[in-house]
Amino acid sequence: MEALILYYDDTYPSVKEQKAFEKNIFNKTHRTDSEIALLEGLTVVYKSSIDLYFYVIGSSYENELMLMTVLNCLFDSLSQMLRKNVEKRALLENMEGLFLAVDEIVDGGVILESDPQQVVHRVALRGEDVPLTEQTVSQVYLFSLHPPSGLEFFWNFPNSPLGP
Repeated sequence: MEALILYYDDTYPSVKEQKAFEKNIFNKTHRTDSEIALLEGLTVVYKSSIDLYFYVIGSSYENELMLMTVLNCLFDSLSQMLRKNVEKRALLENMEGLFLAVDEIVDGGVILESDPQQVVHRVALRGEDVPLTEQTVSQVYLFSLHPPSGLEFFWNFPNSPLGP
């Protein structure tokens, strides 16, 4: 079982505890048709798609509907980004999109967005932010002629090799 899990607190501080928790969740949920479980004092909502399992986990005091909203937003966003091909191989080929989607939906465990359309739109915008070192000369030239609104000078990028 391979897992990509983001922990936003220290409920399971060691890797060993995290792996045991992940194994326990998978063993309790992979053969059931339900979408919610209570496990080790936590609320777990989950969904499967072909060869993937998606989980959103919160404390037992969290609203299950909000957790399910986050899960559905993530799944629907990925479904749109992957053209309804939500399976392991396609996801592995688009890991950057997955991480960008998660960043748009949740920040430090706080829900920021629940609309998949907005997430996909923001991921597409962020995906256009190709680092300067990976751009062709023509891309840099076109960008310098037509910078996005709000940017006064090309060299004002915080991560620019040209400095602030």
